[in-house]
Amino acid sequence: MQPSPIPTTPPRAMPPPNNFTPPRNLPSPMQRHAPAEVKQSGVVHYTFLLIGLTLLVYVLHALDSILLPILFAALLSVLLLPLVLRFERWKLSRIWAIIFALLLVIVALLGMFYLFGSQIMSLRDELPKLQERAVQYFDQIQQWASHKFGYQPISKDQLIESGLESFKSSAGGYLGSTLSTTAGVLSVTTLVPIYIFCFLYYRDHMRQFLFRFVKPDRRTDVLHTMDSIQVVVQAYIQGLLTVIVIVSVLNSIGLLVLGVKFAVFFAIFASVLAIIPYIGILVGSAIPALVTLVDTGSPTKALGVVGVFVFVQFLEGNFITPMVTGSKVSINPMAAIIALILGGELWGTPGMILSIPLVAVLKVVFDANKNTEPWGFLLGDVSDGAELKLANSSAKEGFFMRAWHKLRPG
Repeated sequence: MQPSPIPTTPPRAMPPPNNFTPPRNLPSPMQRHAPAEVKQSGVVHYTFLLIGLTLLVYVLHALDSILLPILFAALLSVLLLPLVLRFERWKLSRIWAIIFALLLVIVALLGMFYLFGSQIMSLRDELPKLQERAVQYFDQIQQWASHKFGYQPISKDQLIESGLESFKSSAGGYLGSTLSTTAGVLSVTTLVPIYIFCFLYYRDHMRQFLFRFVKPDRRTDVLHTMDSIQVVVQAYIQGLLTVIVIVSVLNSIGLLVLGVKFAVFFAIFASVLAIIPYIGILVGSAIPALVTLVDTGSPTKALGVVGVFVFVQFLEGNFITPMVTGSKVSINPMAAIIALILGGELWGTPGMILSIPLVAVLKVVFDANKNTEPWGFLLGDVSDGAELKLANSSAKEGFFMRAWHKLRPG
């Protein structure tokens, strides 16, 4: 009898194939792909931008004693570069060319200080007389206010006593501010010539340093930008010095015609204060007007002094400065005022002086980059923006372009 066969289970059926729709655009397993970028929202992006700007402002304010001499030295280096190059073309070494240029600047500044010093000494001799007359006019104004409005006048002794008390209470602050200002001036006068010498002597080395951050095919654009910055800074400083000389002559003529004492000193003083845009001329005209009022007692003559400065300022803003500087520093008034306020809040008076040239440099840098070109357009003047762009495109090669063509092999 044969054994019965062992029952076998039938093979299980295979599961049905996956009928789901496969995902589209799957990468091939043979291709390598970079990880997907994580896009940040606009809020996060601008938040980080504001944090970065806040830290930048804090650093600029905290390091003002270090940065201000460097910035002033950089501007003066750009101004002295053509003179140094001329001395070098006269077969002088670079060291001696820089030394001679610095000596010329120092001699010019000493001459200005000598003229100002003699005028200040003469003004100091007149101060006691002016003080007595100022007290007399103050008493007359008090008597008029007492008769008109019932104001209780203050005696001369009370005025002096209150002034002494306020001076005693703030004497420590005045002494500290005076010492800090004196130390700051000494450090600036010592460091700025050293920085100027270093900037002019190592200019080729610093240019090569900048090139290491730029691809070779972009170095021509960088050279054009550097040349544009040089032209803008030189145009601003040279134009500013020329305007100061012209305005000083016009102010002197007007004040001499009115018979104002120390006319030349007040004229040059107001013209130098014109370095601070829009505000310097106000301070420069208020002081001689007050001195004239105290000296002569004539409000009409004091108003005449103000009228002279206002008229010269009108000529300077509408005719002199446009003819001297042209459209090389094309910053619109709104951007100039905002830069002036921000510079004053950041660095005080030095910041107000540096605000306009720094904004002009920023405009050149913004115009050189397509991503920031709209900001350069915003800073520029409406009337001459197209002319400036055309002038830059058709301008001759500057110093940096010529130097690059000489240093480039082949």
